[in-house]
Amino acid sequence: MSDSFGKRLKEGSPAERGAVYDGKGVNFAVFSANAEAVEICLFDQNGEKETDRIRLPEYTDQVFHGWVPDLRPGQLYGYRVHGPYEPKEGHRFNPNKLLLDPYAREHFGEITWNPALFGYQLGHADKDLSFDERDSAAFIPKCVITDPAAQNLRPLKTRWTDTVVYETHVRGYTLNHPRVPRRLRGTYAGLGNRHVIEHLKSLGITTIELLPIQSFVADEYLVDKGLTNYWGYNTIGFFSPDTRYAADQDDALSEVRRMVAAYHEAGIEVIMDVVYNHTAEGNELGPTLSFKGLDNASYYRLMPDDKRFYINDTGTGNTFNLTKQAPIQFVTDSLRYWANEIGVDGFRFDLGTILARELDGFDSESGFLRVCRQDPTLTHLKMIAEPWDIGPGGYQVGHFPPGWAEWNDKFRDTVRDFWRGEAKADVLAPRLLGSPDMFNHSGRQAWASVNFITAHDGFTLLDCVSYNEKHNEANGEDNNDGTSDNRSNNYGVEGPTDDETINEIRWRQCRNMLATLIFSQGTPMILAGDEFGRTQGGNNNAYCQNNEISWVNWSISEEGARLSKFTTRLLALRRRFPILRRSRFLTEAYNPDLDVKELSWVSASGGEMEQEEWSQAQCFGLMLDGRAQPSGIMRRGADATLLLILNSWHDVVQFTLPKAEGEEWKLLLDTNRPDDGEALENEHFAQEQVYTVTGRSVLLFELITKPETD
Repeated sequence: MSDSFGKRLKEGSPAERGAVYDGKGVNFAVFSANAEAVEICLFDQNGEKETDRIRLPEYTDQVFHGWVPDLRPGQLYGYRVHGPYEPKEGHRFNPNKLLLDPYAREHFGEITWNPALFGYQLGHADKDLSFDERDSAAFIPKCVITDPAAQNLRPLKTRWTDTVVYETHVRGYTLNHPRVPRRLRGTYAGLGNRHVIEHLKSLGITTIELLPIQSFVADEYLVDKGLTNYWGYNTIGFFSPDTRYAADQDDALSEVRRMVAAYHEAGIEVIMDVVYNHTAEGNELGPTLSFKGLDNASYYRLMPDDKRFYINDTGTGNTFNLTKQAPIQFVTDSLRYWANEIGVDGFRFDLGTILARELDGFDSESGFLRVCRQDPTLTHLKMIAEPWDIGPGGYQVGHFPPGWAEWNDKFRDTVRDFWRGEAKADVLAPRLLGSPDMFNHSGRQAWASVNFITAHDGFTLLDCVSYNEKHNEANGEDNNDGTSDNRSNNYGVEGPTDDETINEIRWRQCRNMLATLIFSQGTPMILAGDEFGRTQGGNNNAYCQNNEISWVNWSISEEGARLSKFTTRLLALRRRFPILRRSRFLTEAYNPDLDVKELSWVSASGGEMEQEEWSQAQCFGLMLDGRAQPSGIMRRGADATLLLILNSWHDVVQFTLPKAEGEEWKLLLDTNRPDDGEALENEHFAQEQVYTVTGRSVLLFELITKPETD
């Protein structure tokens, strides 16, 4: 340690974790319940030479801390932590390994895979029980001291009932975009380009959901195969944006802030996909990069009978331990940081069941969920769970507490099955209503069901109707990775074809599934590019494909352009008719006080569905009465009454339009006539008139009523 630092070093404060610049120096504070000492290592501007090593002088409430004078933003640093190396007791301290600060706002450089990154000697007979003395500093990124953000940003708070989510990838969405400047493609700045935002705005998107942008690690086994972790679900820096997506890698933080601000200016929310269920350090044979060397026994869930080994409820080697106070504080500090200082509007939690997993299993009143519920920042954000993991009792769709939304994979599976002819009306019906069988409890509302048909993981929409089997050969695992349960149909030919009949069916099925998604109660989520027929060539697990397989192709075909226009119309209809996006769960029970039956299920004969029809019907209707009570106030609604008809049968069905309290039915949409658009609205049909419903199609009618007179 230099004399100047030694003489003027102060105790500092344990209150704010990480490296905090105050204009005169930097306060360092790092949690460890089991370490013996923590050293700060300072590096030159290239991150190659260690210039100083300073031992933090004070230890308060399990936090090592100290204030170092004269350090400024831009300074590179890391930690070395001293303590016992006793893997069987859960301790893996090794001061030869430079560690990333969990609270670092920026990283400099990338990991270079080398045996020195491991706390044990690779190839040793005792494996991780051995001890490695090599210095890892040359092979690991350095942390960067940053200026504290002056702003305390606020979310847009778009109402859940108005929300339409669009899932996309920062790099892949713009890398081929012809209207984004070449130097900005694949970056935060590129995603914030006005042409990109204008497309989303014109489509009707209210909220983009970004695949992970926090600093992540490209797994060694992928790098060795010439691949990479494209999706980014391998986080190591939970406060730091990944610099690989920055046009200016020396100022990635500001670039992310500007991107979020650009979306907010357009009225579009930004949600981050976050991975707090595990870290990039893997199991006992993984590298020592941060948490493992800071306090392995506190940050990770270890096997109770042998703490050398990790509980692996994530399938990634380790599980973050959110049964303990310090990890909970770390995660919530990270969430607040991204909300208050970056401006994001919410989070989608990968393998969210982990967040609520206590020692005896999933608990909707877990410590982490309780903290989020009462937190003055987090309680106002959109919080979306992926409600499953591979641990015992890991499937928890519908079981998260009030205030949370959840990905609903049952909606995905059911809609795919219905349109390929494998499910009937009885299975689809609850999915159209926001899945009340799973979500209608504890005062939860229909928006809690995040409905989707496709996501980053699996087939794209066009691939769902083009492939019967996965085609993941490019992943280098002999096509053994990825699910085989795709619930897809190629309609006669595997992959692209020149057969006009097959192509016509495929594009109509795309329209049918999008219409089902957007006209269902709940929160719709669209996968980027599905609106114009993006394909991944049948790859349903493109997590490692940073190439044309994953990148969105903006050379849109004529059919793709038609689908995009059609999707825009679907979303416009959803905005136009509030009955399609109610927060309250609609019910078919008669309300005698209002003399209203909120919904009716209609058979092709025009009457209400009979019990014996439910398990057989592939063509049926759902009539939504616009007079349905819109809130807790006992009052009739004033919305339009709509009739949604869905026909998954391959042939035409003669459908008798039902009798209702109005004059006639106006046709709003027919997926068999996608180009007619608003011209359809000139077509009116009498009640009890027979309408020929094309095979595999969706129709939407509005009930025209006489104006009330005094």
